[in-house]
Amino acid sequence: MNNDTQVHFTKTASLMLAYEEHGPTTGEPVILLHGFPYSPRAYDEIAPALAAEGYRVIVPYLRGYGPTRFNSPDTLRSGQQAALAQDLLDLMDALAIPQAALCGYDWGGRAACIVAALWPERVRCLVTGDGYNLQDIPNSVRPLDPQTEHRLWYQYYFHTPRGVEGLTNNRQALCELLWTLWSPTWAKGSELYPLSAPAFDNPDFVDVVIHSYRHRFMYAPGDPALEWMEEALTRQPAISVPTISLCGADDGVGPAPEIDEDAEHFTGRYERRVLAGVGHDIAEEAPEATLKALLDLLKG
Repeated sequence: MNNDTQVHFTKTASLMLAYEEHGPTTGEPVILLHGFPYSPRAYDEIAPALAAEGYRVIVPYLRGYGPTRFNSPDTLRSGQQAALAQDLLDLMDALAIPQAALCGYDWGGRAACIVAALWPERVRCLVTGDGYNLQDIPNSVRPLDPQTEHRLWYQYYFHTPRGVEGLTNNRQALCELLWTLWSPTWAKGSELYPLSAPAFDNPDFVDVVIHSYRHRFMYAPGDPALEWMEEALTRQPAISVPTISLCGADDGVGPAPEIDEDAEHFTGRYERRVLAGVGHDIAEEAPEATLKALLDLLKG
């Protein structure tokens, strides 16, 4: 973290959830959510700029990252999409935030999209990395085209005992490899990776990651307490809040298609912006474009 950034904690039903905060506590709330394998460092250029505009900026460490810890050793180390969304809701409730602007990509974008879809009254507006991020789990077992399957090799690796051992023993090298593969044209990736890498030393990181990639393919059961939410998500609910989707043209795991295949999932104000020369780590690679998208929604 930056030397002048203090980590705060709030207790939710499942977590002692760590977060960084910028700006006045009386400002309109904006919550910035990182993905896998990233950290709040993705927003180091964005959070201070929003704070300077008078916004209250919250940047949490997702479950399994950094100082965030589970309250009980008996809690399932779930990485399923519903758990990420519940954590976001719990964070908002714990901090008495009735409504916030949300920005996220990858896992964080999934949490933001789910809350926007199921609890639109809690979301002022949404900036989402790569569009509609809700997983369609019942259809996940259908093979995709070979090129896409090749890009998802790491997910299938995590389905195996070998992948668990590989992530356990080589988490730093493996995560750095993913940064390189997913952002192939990003010159600063190797320089910035060491700033996020310590967040992966969390004792629950491996369990949460493995569960995430197994659950989404129905190879691991989810948290029974969240089954109602997963059931709601099988209907692929629409997102009605004002939304801007940011897509990296050079994304090595999910390159932006020429035709926007997600537009049908958005029923309110919606715009897709494809960012040339940007890979998967959208907020960190394109902080100016991310900040502009947020301010366009907040001030538009």
